[in-house]
Amino acid sequence: MTVEIGHFALVLGLVVALVQSTVPLAGVYWSDRRLMAIGGSTAGMQFLLISLSFAALTIAYVQSDFSVTNVWQNSHSDKPMLFKVTGVWGNHEGSMLLWILILAFFGALVAAFGGNLPARLRATVLAVQGWICAVFLVFVLATSNPFIRLVPAPLEGRDLNPILQDIGLAIHPPLLYLGYVGLSVTFAFAVAALILGQIGPAWARWVRPWALAAWVFLTLGIAMGSYWAYYELGWGGWWFWDPVENASFMPWLIATALLHSAIVMEKRDALKVWTVLLAVLAFSLSLLGTFLVRSGVLTSVHAFATDPARGVFILGILVAFIGGSLALYAWRAPSLKMGGIFAPVSREGALVLNNLFLTVACATVLVGTLYPLALEAVNGQKISVGPPFFNLTFGPLMIPLLLLVPFGPFLSWKRADLLAVTQRLWAAAGLALLATAIWAYATWGTPILALAGIAIGFWLIIGAMAEIAHRIKLFQVPVSVALARAGGLPRSAWGTMVAHAGVGVMMLGIVASTATQTESIQVMQPGDTVEAGPFMVRFDSVGQRSGPNFREDVATITVLRQNTAQQVTTLEPSKRFYPARQMPTTEAGIHTHWFSQVFVTLGDPIDAGQVVTVYYKPFITLIWIGCLIMSLGGVLSLTDRRLRVGAPARAKAAAQPAEATA
Repeated sequence: MTVEIGHFALVLGLVVALVQSTVPLAGVYWSDRRLMAIGGSTAGMQFLLISLSFAALTIAYVQSDFSVTNVWQNSHSDKPMLFKVTGVWGNHEGSMLLWILILAFFGALVAAFGGNLPARLRATVLAVQGWICAVFLVFVLATSNPFIRLVPAPLEGRDLNPILQDIGLAIHPPLLYLGYVGLSVTFAFAVAALILGQIGPAWARWVRPWALAAWVFLTLGIAMGSYWAYYELGWGGWWFWDPVENASFMPWLIATALLHSAIVMEKRDALKVWTVLLAVLAFSLSLLGTFLVRSGVLTSVHAFATDPARGVFILGILVAFIGGSLALYAWRAPSLKMGGIFAPVSREGALVLNNLFLTVACATVLVGTLYPLALEAVNGQKISVGPPFFNLTFGPLMIPLLLLVPFGPFLSWKRADLLAVTQRLWAAAGLALLATAIWAYATWGTPILALAGIAIGFWLIIGAMAEIAHRIKLFQVPVSVALARAGGLPRSAWGTMVAHAGVGVMMLGIVASTATQTESIQVMQPGDTVEAGPFMVRFDSVGQRSGPNFREDVATITVLRQNTAQQVTTLEPSKRFYPARQMPTTEAGIHTHWFSQVFVTLGDPIDAGQVVTVYYKPFITLIWIGCLIMSLGGVLSLTDRRLRVGAPARAKAAAQPAEATA
């Protein structure tokens, strides 16, 4: 009965979404506040109904109800409880239900925290959110219903894809979807503004918190996905330019450009046309990513669906939303005023340059991702566009951007003195070179080009700190005064500093691990050792053991200090086999020492012994630590009251209570 309730709640959610997508617009057309207010109540009701539906599917998984086709295809009674729950979204149907749940959640948030938005704008934004949710509900009910019954019910399930039976699946998809779907709010604001023809600094102020929240979640989701692929797939890499990885990276690039462009629009009433376009493109690329993952056009460890009918349906959604929004943009854009004028050398100019690099970089990733698909569709020829292409196109675009990042916060609005800014950054440049020299001495043998990348990383970190030091007049006034000035800085300034420094930390990890890692593939017998940086890895034995729904060959690996032969830890890399799915997986053994890692995987046994692969990856954890720092910067900025939705309106209301009451 629970399953039927979940199905019925999903149908009711569609009905409510249809009301949300039409009635508030009618209220906008007729200037009827009562009709416009329906958008808020329906958004909340829709979230409750979708939550009920998602809870019903989760209960079916927890209870191993194999009379539900989706549960039978993706679960097993012996599977650990954690993976029973995460298995809810470890498949196409369940993950689409999670997508809709988060979509409804953001709609409810707009309804709850958008009370200070103009009534017409709020109603139109909620209506656009209703359109998106209604279309995806139709898609799920028509092609991807997770509540279909199976008669007769099997006694046992087919189990979840083994590589998805990992704690990373509990974290990665929800975070990624919060980023993907969070961009639907900025899309809704853009479409609503184009419909109403009202775009200005206030619009940018309302959009920025939603864009920033989506960017934070997307950053965390991509980072978690990268780390999950690194340790779970056993290949020792953290990024492969896989098309589905690219599908999440492209919205992140455009969302980053949107955040910077919205600053110019809010502060200077400039770049209005461009900012609205970025808001449209960010969510459009999220939809494109959904199509790539769900249509079956890609074969990837990340891809779920292989049903062409679903792909055609999603392609229709893609064309309707992207085509419709761009057509609306083309109609409205010529009537929008250009806004403030600024000199090329100014903070606005720096942010425009930032946007230029990010959008061109996104375009190169888009071409590299879609070109093989387009070529195969035209003439049937299959080609592979891999890391060499992206490294040669994306990398050169990022280097000048990263070099220019510390200059941006120092530049004045409207017109700036580049020479004066350069003089302020001399000390930061000197400290960055000194830090690089110390790094080179401590890690003797690092390639020269790698040291250039290390220098850029330190330049970003120290340059970000230099801007704060300049603002609080560090070393120019007494320490107590500097600390008081630091306490008075807006949190968005601290957030910017932390986020930019996080990019530098990530840069250090990328360059150091890529340029100086070592790899050794050995056929080993008990007692054999191999070097791994400052450690020795000794192969002790290999045995068999059983898990709840798998069996595995497990090696015992001892990690020793190379100089003293002192034991550091014991690793247990393994090769697992899941009988229900008839699939193997590779489980790595990882030892983290400060920011570096020893990474060991087990290969196949041969007559001469056991194949073992040993990596030493210096400073690789800085990649994910940098992503966490970047996200922390976004969270700090979100706590700034100036970035909260409606904050200026509350201040105005407090100052003019009579007007507010009227």
